[in-house]
Amino acid sequence: MEVALITVGDELLSGDTVNTNANWLAGELSDRGVAVGKILSLPDDRALIAEHVREDAAAFDAVIVTGGIGSTPDDVTMEAVADAFDREMVPTDLTRESVERRLAAIRERVPDREFDVDVAAEASVPEGGRPLVTEAGLAPGCVVENVYVMPGIPDELKATFETVADEFAGDRRSRFLYTVEPESNIVPALREAMDRFDVAVGCYPDREADHNRLKVTATADEALDAAASWLLANVDASETPVSRDWD
Repeated sequence: MEVALITVGDELLSGDTVNTNANWLAGELSDRGVAVGKILSLPDDRALIAEHVREDAAAFDAVIVTGGIGSTPDDVTMEAVADAFDREMVPTDLTRESVERRLAAIRERVPDREFDVDVAAEASVPEGGRPLVTEAGLAPGCVVENVYVMPGIPDELKATFETVADEFAGDRRSRFLYTVEPESNIVPALREAMDRFDVAVGCYPDREADHNRLKVTATADEALDAAASWLLANVDASETPVSRDWD
């Protein structure tokens, strides 16, 4: 399974907000054996979002889009996904009930504050889509064909992803090895391991930990184990972290 991640928000492109959502989602998907083939950040531009959603929905097994899905002027993510599939935005009984329930809970917590919320607008999702409701946020997420639309607020994103996590699974698996050999010295061995065992090998120098971390990824246990064993023997690697004096 190969997935594209699209994170939406002007604040991501201006540097005002760190894009932790992409990092978190990539980790969750990788843990489930899913390949993340693309991570893209886009501004709050409805037409641009729709264009990329349409393209990626055709190119990947699934697309996860995160960003503003409420009713403020810059929350255009859900509408853009609706545009990508030529669908109208409509509330459903489930999403309307969810928004009203969440509003009632908020008003109970803050009884001295007025909340002027357009429930129908807040509860609207692309027509025919599958709503994703949680107790974490007000506006619902949604699944339209193979596109999953989720909130941009990290806590709300995590709660929404958990409702569909079982729908993401793949056969990629990885192992980490560690070596104190300088990166330039092990390049031929890494290339040979990739060619010999049909695996991917990434090398990530970590000066703070005083070692190079190797990530071996494959789609078959046999290839993964064979490649890892070969690297352990040929690049002075270890299955547990090691360190050296880089100076």
